[in-house]
Amino acid sequence: MDRRKFIIGAGAVLATAPQALWALNENSASSLINSLVTDINRVIASGKGESAMYRDFEQIFQRYSDTSYIAAYALGADGRRASSAQKRAFSQAFQGYISRKYGKRFREFIGGKLEVTGVKKVKKWYEVSTIAYLKGQSPFEVTFLVSDRSGRDLFFNMFVEGVNLLLTERTEIGAILDSKRGDIDALIAELHRLS
Repeated sequence: MDRRKFIIGAGAVLATAPQALWALNENSASSLINSLVTDINRVIASGKGESAMYRDFEQIFQRYSDTSYIAAYALGADGRRASSAQKRAFSQAFQGYISRKYGKRFREFIGGKLEVTGVKKVKKWYEVSTIAYLKGQSPFEVTFLVSDRSGRDLFFNMFVEGVNLLLTERTEIGAILDSKRGDIDALIAELHRLS
């Protein structure tokens, strides 16, 4: 399995809504990522069936990442012509799509780990640098971007050896939308079908 796709996926699923804090700082940004990894590992080690694991991954995605922002970014400029109902439906479909798409790859993380190596403030967010260790692969860097702009400390993007999660998903969603001739409802239906 391509390690970049795996970690990007892990980040996506990992990615989305932690506990509220009054002010984001280096400690809370680092704690968020540590908690995210702990929760992912707990699901992997649970021995549950795939369907149950995907539900758990979707909950993790909701807990640790800024799903609204990630979904809106993935939809891009086409979001301007979407109705409020379509935006809500897309966000829900995208969340399930990400959870299913990358949840299947989490088993590759068994026996692996992410270690936080540094945290620094960049504009209004924090970069949390980590080193990923997966079985049979050389360690590599993964950087998480954490913000509290939504009112909670949430992960909103990640970079795996320079590969940008947000840009990757925008490209993939754009390709699906193009294949549906710009039909947002058809895009939403397709996301429900995709694993």
